Amino acid sequence: MATTHNLGFPRIGAKRELKFGQESYWKGQSSRDELTALGAQLRQRHWENQAGLDQVQVGDFSFYDQVLDMSFTLGNIPERVRGFHGDTLDNYFRVARGRTARGTEDHSACCGGVAAGEMTKWFDTNYHYIVPEFSASTEFKLDPSRLLEQLAEAKAQGVKAKPVIVGPVTYLALGKAKDDSDKLSLLPRLLPVYAELLATLAAQGVEWVQIDEPILVTELSAEWQQAYVTAYDALASSKVKLLLATYFGQLLDNLSLACKLPVQGLHLDAINARAEVATVIAQLPQDRVLSLGVINGRNIWKTDLNSVLDWLEPVAKQLGERLWIAPSCSLLHVPVDLDSEQKLDAEVRSWLAFALQKLGELKVLATALNQGRDAVKAELAANGAAIAARRASPRVNNPAVKAALAKISPALGQRKSAYPARADKQAALLKLPAYPTTTIGSFPQTGEIRHARSQFKSGALDAAGYKTAMQAEIERSVREQEALGLDVLVHGEAERNDMVEYFGEQLDGYAFSQFGWVQSYGSRCVKPPILFGDISRPKAMTVEWIKYAQSLTSKPMKGMLTGPVTILNWSFVRDDQPRSVSCYQLALAIREEVLDLEKAGVRVIQIDEAALREGLPLRKSQWQEYLDWAVTSFRITANGVDDETQIHTHMCYSEFNDIIASIADMDADVITIETSRSDMELLDAFDNFNYPNEIGPGVYDIHSPNIPTEAHIVQLMKKAAERIPAQRLWVNPDCGLKTRQWEEVIPALKNMVAAAQTLRETA
Repeated sequence: MATTHNLGFPRIGAKRELKFGQESYWKGQSSRDELTALGAQLRQRHWENQAGLDQVQVGDFSFYDQVLDMSFTLGNIPERVRGFHGDTLDNYFRVARGRTARGTEDHSACCGGVAAGEMTKWFDTNYHYIVPEFSASTEFKLDPSRLLEQLAEAKAQGVKAKPVIVGPVTYLALGKAKDDSDKLSLLPRLLPVYAELLATLAAQGVEWVQIDEPILVTELSAEWQQAYVTAYDALASSKVKLLLATYFGQLLDNLSLACKLPVQGLHLDAINARAEVATVIAQLPQDRVLSLGVINGRNIWKTDLNSVLDWLEPVAKQLGERLWIAPSCSLLHVPVDLDSEQKLDAEVRSWLAFALQKLGELKVLATALNQGRDAVKAELAANGAAIAARRASPRVNNPAVKAALAKISPALGQRKSAYPARADKQAALLKLPAYPTTTIGSFPQTGEIRHARSQFKSGALDAAGYKTAMQAEIERSVREQEALGLDVLVHGEAERNDMVEYFGEQLDGYAFSQFGWVQSYGSRCVKPPILFGDISRPKAMTVEWIKYAQSLTSKPMKGMLTGPVTILNWSFVRDDQPRSVSCYQLALAIREEVLDLEKAGVRVIQIDEAALREGLPLRKSQWQEYLDWAVTSFRITANGVDDETQIHTHMCYSEFNDIIASIADMDADVITIETSRSDMELLDAFDNFNYPNEIGPGVYDIHSPNIPTEAHIVQLMKKAAERIPAQRLWVNPDCGLKTRQWEEVIPALKNMVAAAQTLRETA
């Protein structure tokens, strides 16, 4: 009998209840008790959603991030947040976002906002986690209260609970040492706390604990491989059974290591590592459970259940009760419920499965394995029909797009002149001062903007009325920027719901959900468009809005576009062709928009590639193939313009030091990056790499409500000038400002502009 379980469930709620609860609490509009009660309600509902599984996870719910949760469970709390009044939740939010609820910070005159924890991407996903902080003096002290509270709730609900925790080696690997210490030197201090946690869970009657160790799918040095032996030898005497979970990739050179660790079960991502299943079965001891991730937890396409059963049935016969089946990873990365989608294109909808539907697929597979295929004959037939219909649909394949791809040549990716010649022409045309100031693109999405968009979508506001409303918001953004004294302006993106969805809505080959939200970080949710077919651009997408904005000012106005790699990586992409092919299609479509903007007189065009790095394969040995087609796609998009047209790109919260040569090869005239949370640490790359073009290291952390001071910005820029010549530096925020409020944005940008003026005067 195959056992069914899950690795994690979307925590935000089918209607984003968690998001709205968090934001209400942060604004001081609701109480801590109301927020915690909401969390309990969501957990109860999510466990009900998973009824019928043999094991249901507990501890995957979080008020911000599961890695930050683990830091607090382990007592690894930054010194800067200790000593504040309030409870653990207050300090938790201070680390997550720099402050807790408005009203709780009444003492802000003396000790209000603090530096938020650094945030970066969770492996190759668009989810972000708060980076654990270490030093040589770091100590750990167990606080199991969060897990115990959730475990008690689950027991009261009759849930057969399987607590989920981040494993000790992955936890250390995900963190950063804030001094010159070796993270691995902390392992002897960390392991007793893990042993104490497991003993605490055993005392509560827990049988299985899921201990996530996803770095096992990455390249590990001999020291880190040995750390696994050390860690799990130390935990081997635990009275709970450990299911060691890996996901997002293949084990490869870590396969034998994983199979030998003294745990009672191993989870393998059989979507990415199906070829390793037979080898794992051969090497895994006969008394160990093997959990196979047979449903894709990262994408939204229906599983070909008949195909999965073809290879899984022999495995089930071989393993018997040792076989567990699950999604490949946590379902955190997919929307909650397809049944909510009543307006989605019916044909495309028939090809999809969200979190609840994926659990339904899992149950069908389990029934087929345990009772035979005849027990789910109708379900398998319906699934097979949907799979066949998608493959045969003429909407998926466009011969004209394929013909355009065949004509791609290296010349499409080449600028007319090298950067130095372009820079001279751009300087003569734009006449910008030293340390030019700009923003990344978006301004606050106000209640008025959301109301107008909602009315337009419902039909209560016609197209002319909507256009008038958006133009009024664009004018507001332009006037505010002129008053602040910014040098290169943006139109504010009032008309855009999301930087990817907005473009997808205007490209052929995309479909859109109403409620397909997934968490990116904290309360930030995104609704990835569904890339189901070949991509083409029927008409211009942004030109009219940018032209209007430029007509309002004599200052340079940036055209704002999302790049092909980011559109790809932030979409639910088709799984029936290589990602590179879809990216080239997007590159050709966005190239047409770039050229149309230039024809309209726009001389500064930003093509955001915020997600370039997150698409990297998890193993460095596989990076180059991805970087080759990703950089080529950007160059195809950007490089058809004249020398005088200045091309910008932007990259969000992610480490990029190890791909700096590829970023330089993109040949953007100006690149803007996140550096404020890392205190300019990301600029360490320039100690050993002579970056040839201009760069704007972000000096305003827009993911925190804290307002940076002029002095702090000057300090950060002086650090940047130690690595990049001052004449090639820009001053800008880390990212777009759509999630902030105008009352935060204006003083922050005022300080930023003042800092730039100070830098010019002291240069």
